[in-house]
Amino acid sequence: MKLDNKVIVVTGGGAGIGRALCQRFTAEGAKAVIAVDLNGDAAAETAASGAAKGHYQVDVSNFDQMAAMIDDVETRFGPIDLFCSNAGIGLGDPDFDNAASSSEEHWQRSWGVNVMAHVHAAKLLVPRMKARGHGYFLNTVSAAGLLSQIGSATYSTTKHAAIGFAEALAIAHKDDGIRVSALCPQGVETAMLRSMAGNPASLDGVLTPEDVAGIVVEAIEAERFLILPHEIVLKYMRNKTSDYERWIGGMVKLRRSIKAARTD
Repeated sequence: MKLDNKVIVVTGGGAGIGRALCQRFTAEGAKAVIAVDLNGDAAAETAASGAAKGHYQVDVSNFDQMAAMIDDVETRFGPIDLFCSNAGIGLGDPDFDNAASSSEEHWQRSWGVNVMAHVHAAKLLVPRMKARGHGYFLNTVSAAGLLSQIGSATYSTTKHAAIGFAEALAIAHKDDGIRVSALCPQGVETAMLRSMAGNPASLDGVLTPEDVAGIVVEAIEAERFLILPHEIVLKYMRNKTSDYERWIGGMVKLRRSIKAARTD
């Protein structure tokens, strides 16, 4: 899909990958880029910088807020061509030595943002896109959804679920003219990466949000489902599927090294 003259919504558009996507889509000639964020001031800053034509403060885990935003965007700017469900949340395990230590609140919040936000967007937009005969969803997931996330069971679990939903969406609606891409980076220079101490995602190098945005544009134009800004993730995926036991063993060793570094 070409991005010129398209109406595009980007959640998590107030910072990081989301703001970089807004900037790049605008540079590609989009008709209207809309920045959506839980932090309304940050979304407004994206718009004020010229990277977006509109901005909204929305809790993406809240269906009613998502519905109101989508209705208003389509009234003001026209039918949404590309919906980028980019907002995410990463909460580490409170007790590194207990993968089940997160509170019910943290599990529910992670599920709401990392999974249900994608579901809400699709529930609201699939009927409209089917009627129009075209549409595109870019769901920002994570390499953790394909592999795992040491130190955060909530993140790993919900990102795996997000991959499953993206697959279901792509399979069910390709014949309707709807395309889906799942963006699965490792380390990207964002507040989320900085907030997760000892994050192994940075071991293979950290990309800038602008790097990722450029890769996304190329992938959307090619209509690729899986977007891997860190190409080594494909090797890790193949290692996992070819010998699951060996892969688990390797991850255990990595966890040991991370734990040792945390206690030094």
